Amino acid sequence: MESGCWLVALAAVDGRQYVYRVYAPEDALPADLFWEAWHCHDEGPFPRAWDLFDAAEIRRVSRSGSRQCL
Repeated sequence: MESGCWLVALAAVDGRQYVYRVYAPEDALPADLFWEAWHCHDEGPFPRAWDLFDAAEIRRVSRSGSRQCL
């Protein structure tokens, strides 16, 4: 199965948006991508991110063959 690079933007309580790069299969569920990014953010030093799935922006940016994820 081919994997790709996804960008997941999370809104935080400080009014900013934090963007995380998630490597996952091309057919990954959006909820899995969201939770992967949210847990990464939650373990970091930044202000709390909203744990609202509907507030996240998820976009696939590349496939594993190119590995040109920004």
